[in-house]
Amino acid sequence: MEHPTASIHLPIQDLDAARFAPYGEVIEAGSAARQFAINQGFATRFHDLARLDVGPDARVLVNIFRALPRSLPVQLQLMERHPLGSQAFVAMAELPFLVVVAEPAAQLHPEQIRCFLARPGQGVNYAKGVWHHPLIALERPCDFLVIDRGGPPGDRNLDEVDVSEWKLWAG
Repeated sequence: MEHPTASIHLPIQDLDAARFAPYGEVIEAGSAARQFAINQGFATRFHDLARLDVGPDARVLVNIFRALPRSLPVQLQLMERHPLGSQAFVAMAELPFLVVVAEPAAQLHPEQIRCFLARPGQGVNYAKGVWHHPLIALERPCDFLVIDRGGPPGDRNLDEVDVSEWKLWAG
C-alpha cells in the first residue's frame, strides 16, 4: 500500500445528510426526517432514520461503547470496515465527536478519507463496507449506543488497515 511522505491534515467538515450520503446516513431528529405524534401527543417519532443492514444469518446487536476523549489534532492510526453489515453510532450525551470515513473500496487510499464533526444530537450509520476510524470522542468520556451486526461464529466482519505511516491528522 502506497503512502505519502508528508503529513496530511484532514479538514473537519460539518456533518449533514448530503455530504455524508456516500458513507451512510446521519441519524438526527431534524426537520428532514419523517415525523409524527405518538403516545397520545406527548412524544414525536422521527421515523426510519437509518438503513440497518445485518445481512442474512445475522442478528442486530445493541451495544454501548465508552470512548475516551482525544485532543485535536488527532493522528489517525487505524481504519476499519465491516463488509457484512452496517454499524450505527449515537452519542448518549450531548457531546460532539469526529467521524472519519472513506467510501467502500478494496484498497484504502489516504486521499479518499474525509473528516466530519457530528454535533450534539447527531449520530451516524456507516453503510456496509465503509472505511471508518474508531470512535473519536472530544471534550470528555462519552458513551455511544452502537447498533451492529452479530453473525455466526467464525463470521469475518472486520477488516483493519494500519494508517499510522500515512501521517494523517484530523483537526
